[in-house]
Amino acid sequence: MRTHFLRGCILVALLAALAQAHIGSPDIYLNTEAGPYQLFVTIRPPAVIPGIAELEVRAESSGVREMRAVPTPISGPGAQFAPVADKLKASPQDRQFFTGSLWMMAPGSWQVKLAADGAQGEGVVSVPVPSAARTTRQMQLPLKIILCAIGLFIVAGLIAIVGAGAREAKLEPGAEPAPRDKRRGRIAMASAAVLVIGVLWFGNWWWNDEAVSYRERIYKPIKMSAAIDPEGTLTLKMTDPGWLRPKPGSLKRALFVRTIDDLIPDHDHLMHLYIIREPGLDVVYHLHPGLSEPGTFQLKLPDMPAGTYHLYADIVHASGFPETLTARLDLQHAVQGRPLAGDDASASATTWQNTSTSDTFAVPDGYRMEWMRGTSPLRAKQAQMFRFRLIDPQGRAATNMALYMGMLGHAAFVKTDGSVFAHIHPTGSVSMAAFMLAQNRPENNANAASDRNMPGMEMAGMKMPGMNDDSTTAVLPNEVSFPYGFPTPGRYRIFVQMKHGGTIETGVFDATAE
Repeated sequence: MRTHFLRGCILVALLAALAQAHIGSPDIYLNTEAGPYQLFVTIRPPAVIPGIAELEVRAESSGVREMRAVPTPISGPGAQFAPVADKLKASPQDRQFFTGSLWMMAPGSWQVKLAADGAQGEGVVSVPVPSAARTTRQMQLPLKIILCAIGLFIVAGLIAIVGAGAREAKLEPGAEPAPRDKRRGRIAMASAAVLVIGVLWFGNWWWNDEAVSYRERIYKPIKMSAAIDPEGTLTLKMTDPGWLRPKPGSLKRALFVRTIDDLIPDHDHLMHLYIIREPGLDVVYHLHPGLSEPGTFQLKLPDMPAGTYHLYADIVHASGFPETLTARLDLQHAVQGRPLAGDDASASATTWQNTSTSDTFAVPDGYRMEWMRGTSPLRAKQAQMFRFRLIDPQGRAATNMALYMGMLGHAAFVKTDGSVFAHIHPTGSVSMAAFMLAQNRPENNANAASDRNMPGMEMAGMKMPGMNDDSTTAVLPNEVSFPYGFPTPGRYRIFVQMKHGGTIETGVFDATAE
């Protein structure tokens, strides 16, 4: 049977991610504390580098008078010698809502340091921001026409000025140029034209060379391939396409270094793998492969029905730079696998095409999960809180809640066409490992260096919504909230995971963003 199964397993190679740290969802949402102040932070990184990042900060604690922000690298000298922070502008209509913009000058793992000043003193928090060019900006046709016209006018004027100077500079006032003067003027104009053409050619060469260099700096995600053996073991292999890698013999120093063997744990795992069946998004697995060798992860799969699956793998580099790798796997026959264990979880639902929007999802053990959706329509690019709760079989709030990988819950927002995937925590869209590094705590930096490629990175000392450091004694709520904003309009499926006792529940909900 396993031999027959192997013949039915076909590997479909590699998808390139649309953006780092999530797919097609570059905006950053964070619900955190800066000292005594609760903040809801939204950062929209630029699509080109250098570029301007847009900031929005909602002070959910009263008494905040001023907000300042400055971007720096997470590590290195640039993190220690930050420039003067920019003051964010408070809204005239709402003095607790601040906006601003910051220049991101280079690719890599950056942070935006936010300082809140108010009635309770000053509070500081650092928000990790992965910076990378995702596209090029084409010059608009009207601007091309205008610049060409101006350029031709300048070239013609320059040649005419040189010719007039050579022809008439030595003439007495009112004297007419002699044939010799005219010939000297024509020679000067021809020489000037050759010189101008040479300058234009050099400028065009320089322009094209810079364009090629910039295209090479556009973000290239680490590639991932997936294969399965007759025993049902999934093997994921990563290959580096060489993003920002200096060319042999080049004197340029790399601005940012990324390799496939510099990973650090996030929530005690080096990789968080979502496996979602397409096109219905009706089967989902949240698994955690183990590192077998640098750049290779393996996992014994659980029971899986046949179908085409989209794989999303979240990793974090030692620099704090997060990435989401993708691949596809085509199973023509079901996998007879292992039982789920540890932090692994799965769920099944009807396909999104055959599901009407519902705020309630029944899970197999009699519990149900509810989406506490408001009455306002969901709009793209609008930050909001997505609230869910778990109800026991008797219709009461579940009382035996437990932390799931150190948090009240996890969620994945997936667009039905596959163009968007975002793994979200109650704290927001940032990687917790990157957040720890961004706080510039010595113990966190030591962990990043000593525990590289090793599970078990501690998350102590982080006081953020949705987290609890004392899970053995605290009574946990049956509700969880996720800060997020849909990047584009369309239909989405939301997978929400909460834990009670030793059971991980997965709810499936559908949403439409306008």
